[in-house]
Amino acid sequence: MTKSDIKTRADIFQLVSKFYEKVRKDDVLGPFFNETIKDWDSHLDHLTTFWESSLFLKTKYYGNPLEAHVKVDAAHNNAITELHFGLWLNLWFQTIDELFVGDYAENAKRRARKMGTFLYLKIFEARTKN
Repeated sequence: MTKSDIKTRADIFQLVSKFYEKVRKDDVLGPFFNETIKDWDSHLDHLTTFWESSLFLKTKYYGNPLEAHVKVDAAHNNAITELHFGLWLNLWFQTIDELFVGDYAENAKRRARKMGTFLYLKIFEARTKN
C-alpha cells in the first residue's frame, strides 16, 4: 500500500477511527475511554472535526478539550499520569505511521505532542485548585 499525506476529512476520520480502535483495546488507556464515552459514533465525528480544525484550519471546532480531560481525571480519582499521555502519543504516532506520510502527518504528530503536554500540565494544575 502506497501511503500519502492526510488531505481530507475522510483521511482524518480514518486516522481517528483506527487510533481509537487501538485505544479502546489498550489495557491501560481503554478503561478511561470506554467508561467515559457513551456514544462512540458521535465522539469520533467530534474528534474528526477537532483534528480537521487543527490541521486544516478551515473547520470550526466547538468544545473544550481541557475541561473534558480535567473532568475525566477527576472522575477517575486523579489517576491520569504521564504514562497515559505517553501511551496515547505512542499509539497516535503508530497509527499515523501505518496510514500516512507527509507534512500534514508530521504536523499531526507535532500538534498531538504539544496538546498532550498542555493537557498533562493543565490536569495537574486543576488538581491543585480543588
